[in-house]
Amino acid sequence: MSRIIELFGYSIRSVAVEDWKGIIQSRQCLYSNDRCFKVRKSEPEISIGTCTVSYGRKNRNIIICPNRFLQKKQVFTDCIHLLTRHEPGNEFHAVSEIGIPGGSVDYFLVSVKNNKVRDFVGIEFQTLDTTGTVYPERQRLLRKLGFEAADKDVNSDKTFGMNWKMTAKTILVQLHHKIETFEHIGKHLVLTVQDCLLDYMKKEFSFDHLSEPCKAGDSMHIHAYSLKSEGSSFKLELASRLSTDAEGMATCLGLKAEAKIELVEIIENIESKLSDATLLSIV
Repeated sequence: MSRIIELFGYSIRSVAVEDWKGIIQSRQCLYSNDRCFKVRKSEPEISIGTCTVSYGRKNRNIIICPNRFLQKKQVFTDCIHLLTRHEPGNEFHAVSEIGIPGGSVDYFLVSVKNNKVRDFVGIEFQTLDTTGTVYPERQRLLRKLGFEAADKDVNSDKTFGMNWKMTAKTILVQLHHKIETFEHIGKHLVLTVQDCLLDYMKKEFSFDHLSEPCKAGDSMHIHAYSLKSEGSSFKLELASRLSTDAEGMATCLGLKAEAKIELVEIIENIESKLSDATLLSIV
């Protein structure tokens, strides 16, 4: 049985063998409607397409691609309540990659009226990083699906693991730098993770002071999703929510952030990216 659970957004259990040829040749991600960004370093023309893998003694299905969180745009609708200045009649936009001190934010859920920003929420995606390589496992799956695959790849004994510690620490450090900015301008930042990664964070870092259920007034929110079977496919389901503030994030790591940015600068960055392509359609 393959350890690859989803490829290019499709469950390997839900697609007929004869349909895989078109999916793999298109290299298209089901959720981003663009070419899969995960490519081989040595062969960048090859999109690997691995979204979810089975890992560990419990064979847990673990999401390894952030675009997997885009399914049905659920992660955005789950943040609408944090738009405190949104009014009926405003449009929703999902704008990607807005730079702020400490890096860039994956998405901004934005309330827009007459092409002007009325409110926004920052949303970060974090999936587990892998160690080693998933490629041989992917090639073995393609061989089972009837595709030719180089023997050196199919027969490779190289495998992959999960980089729990580095993934968790990296995102918490990044959030620590960014949340000071959001709190300074009176906005919310949401971290979107899979429930297994949140469980690891709770175990390895100081999370006892975080509020569950969330406090609306907290600037930092964490939304954890489980991956549930739905027939032969899988769907995201909101499993738990936590919240804290900038001081609480510092407590997690014992650090302090200093980076701040004016609200007007963030709004200008968002408005420069507003277009029909960013308009959020809830289906």
